[in-house]
This record gives sequence, structure tokens and C-alpha cells, in this order.
Amino acid sequence: MRKPDAVYFFGTCLIDLLYPQAGLSAMRLLARAGIRVRYPQGQTCCGQPAYNSGYRDQARSVAAAQLDALPADIPVVVPSASCAGMFRVHYPRLFAGTPDEARALDLAGRVYEFTEFLVRVLDLRPVAPGPPLAVVLHNSCSARRELGVADAARELLDRLANVRVLEPDHADECCGFGGTFAVKEPQLSAAMAADKTAAIAATGAPLLVGQDWGCLMNLEGTFRRRGSGPQVKHIAELVWERVVVNI
Repeated sequence: MRKPDAVYFFGTCLIDLLYPQAGLSAMRLLARAGIRVRYPQGQTCCGQPAYNSGYRDQARSVAAAQLDALPADIPVVVPSASCAGMFRVHYPRLFAGTPDEARALDLAGRVYEFTEFLVRVLDLRPVAPGPPLAVVLHNSCSARRELGVADAARELLDRLANVRVLEPDHADECCGFGGTFAVKEPQLSAAMAADKTAAIAATGAPLLVGQDWGCLMNLEGTFRRRGSGPQVKHIAELVWERVVVNI
């Protein structure tokens, strides 16, 4: 699609409540690219926690409020592959056979994960004046397997001059978060996170970035309990800090 004049920005629960700097960085990048960013105040949760726990009626009630909050025929940019996957993949299933099916299908067709939008729609070619930096990129399971947009995050980093992406062992494995999985299976989740953080630490990179704060929160907490580890940021924060958009 061509570059739109305006987009909706869906903030996600974690970013809105715990990591607002990631959302602000993402919106500033979009605005810097000449796009009017609309942040509907009626937006809440995408409904994924209830949906993944089997509470379909409750998830549908929450999701219907998002259909109401995002009605205009403009793209919806989401700084989380997990939430974007809920919109794009699961809303059509959740609302199948209901009066809201058409609205769910329409919304699903307008949703973009943040790095996907920057790379595939805006074809962002930033200029990065910052010093040399090595980073590790963690792509979420949703980005890799559900949406197939993991390459967009890597390509965005590769477009940053002076940024070198280091690949840890077992990069395609889950971090152990998995939303409610971490609550239901805490020991297994912790073991998976321990493996991931050990592999990331072994690269020696001073910074870990990703496009899902759920994964990053799990990894950051594991590093904190270890007593050492890289700084952790959403990829939007790194890009905003280092670049001047050249469009």
C-alpha cells in the first residue's frame, strides 16, 4: 500500500501501563515520517489474555470495544506482534458467525505490526549518526510464526548505520513468556527464560531489543535476578534515539 496520511496507534496494555516510552518513541517516529497519528482514548486490551485462557465470551466483549475504537478505514499500527496477531489472525475467528464478523475482517486487514509498517509500507531509510553499537534482537513467537514479520525487525536494524546485530544461539526458540503460560507453568517458563538469557549474555552485546514488551519483560526480569545482563529496550526506542528519518 502507499504511504497513508493517518494511522491509528494501538498502545497495548503493557506499553500503556508499564513502558510508555516505547509507545511514545513509536508515535514520534510515525509523526516524523509525516503521518498523523490517532490514539483513540477508548482503546483498551485486545482481549488476548481472556481468549488464550478459553474465555471466548469475555474476550469477544473486550474485542468488540476495540472494533468501536478503530472504525475509520486507515491502518492500525501495533508495537507488539502478539497483539497484532490477535487482531489479524484471531479476531476473524472470534467473531465468525456474529453480527460483528464483517467489522472484524475489516480491522484484521488494516493491522500492521510496527516494524512491518516501517519497513514494508514506509520503506523507512533512516540516517543513524550514533556511535557503533552491538545489539541482540529477540523476535517473539508471534512475529516469527503467527505473522511472519520477524524479517522486518531485522531489516530495520540492518538499515541503521553503526548498528551490528549479533545472533545468539537458539534464536528462534521461545523466551518462556507466552502470556498466561508464564503464570500457569512458572517453573517451565523460568527454565526457558534462563536458557534464552544465557545465550543472549554469551554474545556480549550491551543491548537487547525486540518488538514485544511481553517477551522483553520476561527476559529483563530474568537478567535482573541473575544480577547482570544487557540493557533492554523496545526496538522503537532504539530507532527513535539514533535516527533522523530521511523520507
